[in-house]
Amino acid sequence: MQYKWKYVKPSPEATAEAEEVAQRAGIHPVFGKLLLDRGIREPQEVKRFFKPQLTDLHDPFLMNDMQRAVGRLNDAMAHKERVMIYGDYDVDGCTAVALVYKFLLQYYANLDYYIPDRYEEGYGISKKGVDFAYETGVKLIIVLDCGIKAVEEIAYAKDLGIDFIICDHHVPDAVLPPAVAILNPKRTDNHYPYDHLSGCGGGFKRMQAFAVSNGIEFNKLMELLDLCAVSIASDIVPIMGENRILAWHGLRRLNSNPSVGLQAIIEVCGLSERELTLNDIIFKIGPRINASGRIQNGKEAVKLLVEQDYSAAVEIAERINLFNEMRKDIDKQMTEQAVNHVKEMPDLEDRKSIVVFNKEWHKGVIGIVASRLTEQYYRPVVVLTESEGVATGSARSVSGFDVYGAVRSCADLLDNFGGHTYAAGLSMRVENVPEFARRFEEYAESHILDEQMEATLEVDAVLDFSDITFDFYRQLRKFAPFGPDNARPTFCTHRVYDYGTSKVVGRGQEHIKLELVDNKSNTVMNGIAFGQSSQARYIKTKRAFDICYSIEENTHKRGEVQLQIVDIKPCE
Repeated sequence: MQYKWKYVKPSPEATAEAEEVAQRAGIHPVFGKLLLDRGIREPQEVKRFFKPQLTDLHDPFLMNDMQRAVGRLNDAMAHKERVMIYGDYDVDGCTAVALVYKFLLQYYANLDYYIPDRYEEGYGISKKGVDFAYETGVKLIIVLDCGIKAVEEIAYAKDLGIDFIICDHHVPDAVLPPAVAILNPKRTDNHYPYDHLSGCGGGFKRMQAFAVSNGIEFNKLMELLDLCAVSIASDIVPIMGENRILAWHGLRRLNSNPSVGLQAIIEVCGLSERELTLNDIIFKIGPRINASGRIQNGKEAVKLLVEQDYSAAVEIAERINLFNEMRKDIDKQMTEQAVNHVKEMPDLEDRKSIVVFNKEWHKGVIGIVASRLTEQYYRPVVVLTESEGVATGSARSVSGFDVYGAVRSCADLLDNFGGHTYAAGLSMRVENVPEFARRFEEYAESHILDEQMEATLEVDAVLDFSDITFDFYRQLRKFAPFGPDNARPTFCTHRVYDYGTSKVVGRGQEHIKLELVDNKSNTVMNGIAFGQSSQARYIKTKRAFDICYSIEENTHKRGEVQLQIVDIKPCE
């Protein structure tokens, strides 16, 4: 991978301001700059960022229709109506359903939950789901992480005497469904102060409002925060504002007293003996919960997340883990096929986007394959397959490019679509695929910037090895949890040398275990460079090179730091 390093040296004025912020906060000047980069200046802002407080969560009743939503649910409970919790089949949807169902079940028993089948029903509200609700006597459906575009389906439900409360975070159309209440911070008439909540985060706000209206203490909601953390990490939403508060406290809950279902997943992932981060959720926990909806049905994941018996939870978690192993095999095979398909494109070098279609591909994995192609080719990607005569696809984006806008520009060709800036889902008639590919490329050509198609490393600061103490690392940890809008800082050190003990490691000899010195101190720094063994020959020549890296704690030597080296550039 050839990275372009991007570092903007701060002006003298910016440096002075960063030093002032750092001095007031009692931290290294580098971290003063990082705070300013995040728009944080004042001491109270710094305090709230480093130690988020649940008391800073916004009043849920600021969200449009929240009063109506609470009133309708309270009315349903007063009249002993059957209530269904309905959600999407991905991690965000399943955690949202589990959160609302678990909380309400403490106060009301006439509840059910429903996750649509990815293959039989597709995304969002289905007629089959509405019919099931009607047959089982449901009078109210609370839908989470979907529903904002289900105008026809909710009108159909209304004719059957079923009311809907929509709790969604996807971009709405101009026409909203005929629901009793629509909770969505992305509504054009929205008054809520934060519009980046995950689907599960929206469900939490919904339960927060329910608790307030019924005199339930806030601490009863605390046990739900681990689900919020899993949702926020997996749905790749910004880790600032309310999301930061929920993720920060959710991680604390996940590490101290997780729910039975999540504890079982943690055990199956082999993560029991370590402090969990959002990365553990993204790469370990989230994919396993997702695998249920990809391979079988997301209802299995919800069953796990609401389970109270640990042995039963472990049994479900092990079953879901098998689904994940199946998913990985399918994922690998499909990715290889998709890459070969891309390589055969005659105009690949000139293209600003990639659209690939294969009617044999597994519908549950196309989103993962789209992400893999985006990472490899640094272009917005749409991967399509055929399901019951309809082309169904997932779109993924590169930094700064609005893939939802690109998909929306082709709306007249589509049967259905939805999503946000970096990810979208869509469906269309198979015969529309070629024209869609042409129009999508046309949109990309006119909207994408050249630098968005490059593998770029944003360097936050240039350090000497003498800067990198364990105290420096402890201050760095205060910035966690990391994610969009609060990326893990990337640092650079110039002109470093092999101490003489660096070596190639790994089963396939693909990694380098490094011991390095710079030319300004006697500090020996440990590092690991994954997948970069091709640089070993140069490193062993004792010539200087530059490194770009993040800083981690050495898991084998507690109290010591280690550089996770992202890129190595020989000094010319």
